[in-house]
Amino acid sequence: MGICFSQVSKQFRRVRVLNKIDLDIDHGDRIALVGSNGAGKTTLIRCLLGEYNFQGKITVDGLEPGANRTEVLKHIGFVPQLSPPLKMPVGQLIKFAAGVCESKPERMVEICSQLGLDIKQIRHRPFNKLSGGQKQKLLISIALGRDTNLLVLDEPAANLDPEARHTFFQLLAEKQQHTAMIISSHRLDEVAALVNRVVELDQGDIVLNDHVADQINLNSVLACRLRLNRSSSAFAETIREWGFVDSEDGKVWQGEIAGPDRLRFLGVLSRYAALLKGIHLDENEEEGQADVKAHTA
Repeated sequence: MGICFSQVSKQFRRVRVLNKIDLDIDHGDRIALVGSNGAGKTTLIRCLLGEYNFQGKITVDGLEPGANRTEVLKHIGFVPQLSPPLKMPVGQLIKFAAGVCESKPERMVEICSQLGLDIKQIRHRPFNKLSGGQKQKLLISIALGRDTNLLVLDEPAANLDPEARHTFFQLLAEKQQHTAMIISSHRLDEVAALVNRVVELDQGDIVLNDHVADQINLNSVLACRLRLNRSSSAFAETIREWGFVDSEDGKVWQGEIAGPDRLRFLGVLSRYAALLKGIHLDENEEEGQADVKAHTA
């Protein structure tokens, strides 16, 4: 998979959103495409998908998405930030999506099940009547169920619960050796553990393009134990969403988090810094064990 952006510019009326972007993406690259809202991330993605006219040139394995859109899209799995307002029933949507890319609908249904979405219960329901989480799980299942060379994921896990996020990371791990990935987010800590390269956009320009350490196992799980100075109903409500259970009158909490979710989880804990008395994390990987321990006074 070779993707090349050459002097790509895009303008809406008098506002230039992309400014002569040069970028090459190779097989095995997992790119975090980051930047604030309005930086140009979604516009760059939509140019890649052949949805916008633009100045410059984009090629995917030598093919231009605008002129060869059907052929290019057959090998791209795309999860948009905003779900499309489709009225098509879920079962029909899966069959249609599988037919377009010559993939098996059973694989998409299987991934839905892994993410905790029972297709049998919603098969006849229109897509636009699903909840936000259901839509996200279905779109991820369609994208990952395809035989793809490139995954383009725009804020992919925004509406997923922690358990589904863990499954999502495991599914990405299955594809990381054979698929290039572009994962867009306005927050680097949301996707840092998933990628081996960071590209930052600011007002239509690339201001950072760098490779990063590629050491995190996407399948890893961290056992976590938290000690509090005192119990808190607000903390309890938040931490239960991560599947944690309490003991000692709400002052000690235990649970597991996905390794790639560590920064996001620590960000959640930072809101309750005054309550925390101790944090203990143990990361268990497929080969050996690495202890990640932090203690507060």
